Amino acid sequence: MASWSPSSWRALPKHQMAEWEDKALAEKVLTKLGKLPGLVQPKECDRLKALLAACGRGERFLVQGGDCAERFLDCEADRLEQQLKLILQMGMVVEHVSGKPALKICRIAGQYGKPRSKPTEVVEGKEIMSFKGDNINGFDPKDRKWDPERLLLGYWHSAATLNFLRGYATGGDHLPLRTLGLAELKGSEHYESYAEDARAIFEKTLSSDSLEFFTSHEAMQLDLEEALTRPVGGKYYNLSAHLVWIGDRTRQLNCAHVEYFRGIANPIGVKVGPSMKNDELKELVQLLNPNKEEGRVMLITRYGAGKAEAMLPGHIQAVKESQVPVTWQCDAVHGNGIVASNKLKTRMVKDILTEIFEVMAIHKRCGSILGGIHLEVSGQCDITEVLGGSMGLTEEMLLKNYETYCDPRMNYSQSLEAAFRVANEMPSSERAAKRQK
Repeated sequence: MASWSPSSWRALPKHQMAEWEDKALAEKVLTKLGKLPGLVQPKECDRLKALLAACGRGERFLVQGGDCAERFLDCEADRLEQQLKLILQMGMVVEHVSGKPALKICRIAGQYGKPRSKPTEVVEGKEIMSFKGDNINGFDPKDRKWDPERLLLGYWHSAATLNFLRGYATGGDHLPLRTLGLAELKGSEHYESYAEDARAIFEKTLSSDSLEFFTSHEAMQLDLEEALTRPVGGKYYNLSAHLVWIGDRTRQLNCAHVEYFRGIANPIGVKVGPSMKNDELKELVQLLNPNKEEGRVMLITRYGAGKAEAMLPGHIQAVKESQVPVTWQCDAVHGNGIVASNKLKTRMVKDILTEIFEVMAIHKRCGSILGGIHLEVSGQCDITEVLGGSMGLTEEMLLKNYETYCDPRMNYSQSLEAAFRVANEMPSSERAAKRQK
């Protein structure tokens, strides 16, 4: 295998990256980023790898979630607290109902870039650059030029976000964290069960494990990731986040993203969609994890409701043949996008849950282990972007508060409901065991 360095990706074909018009300005920005302190610690990355290994063995269950694309304007205390609160509460629900410790990873403090299907779009009859996230350009049509100085803005917002979240987790008021808001779930046939669980969770004393969280984002803009990659103890760590992942549009073998990812010491994720061939997946995990480290690689499957049966068994078999340990995760949102009659992009809660339950059953049948779920969620109660759930969100209600700049997110109540439903279906759940009897 060829030698690796943080910059060896530069010689290979690249996908989904912004190309900077002002090369001198971009170099100045990246030089500055290369001197700024990392946002996370290498030991934290190593701990996450060990916890992901436990998820891969079925000893823990991973809940990963957050915004499709973070917005600079949402870097506010109340919003950040609500976002972390939701992910931690989802973990509490999973742990309480299933009896299995939960691992919590947030799509936060760096999820400012997004791949897009096309580099340009037509707005009001004019072709402009597609919005690729606040790290790259602005959402307003007049701000669509790719601007490297936004990378520095992304760093400062990530640093402020992580600083606030760490402070909240270690010294904040945690009474609201123990209080699950179930008002919107009263329409569920399972409401009484949810309420009983919520009371039990409220009465528990929060442990340090309950408050532990990790950060993650899709590492799309590799010049940014390279600038925040540092040598530590004979290894190279990407210190922009605890975990970074390769998207389904950038996972090509012998291309830039796979080259970069194979050399960093962080735990890493790879999106696995319908276009992934079995042989390709087998080669990919061997390339990314030649030393067969547990917890090193997480495979994030994203097929769509009703589609997993045609692909997941083959993918599981390919990984078994590779003899490379992986942690399997179900991304149940990115294969379930639809367009409402009012032209808004949306998803349906029932499709999201259907895919998770299908993937659970397939892993069990194939002698494999589903280690966690990956969702796009918002801690805001009044978000109206995803259809359904016990609150009965309809197409007409989408217009009430549709905020996202990219993909739709489940709101607070829909997300909590998903956590309850998934936890109750987990094989370790006493309720699931009773149903099977």
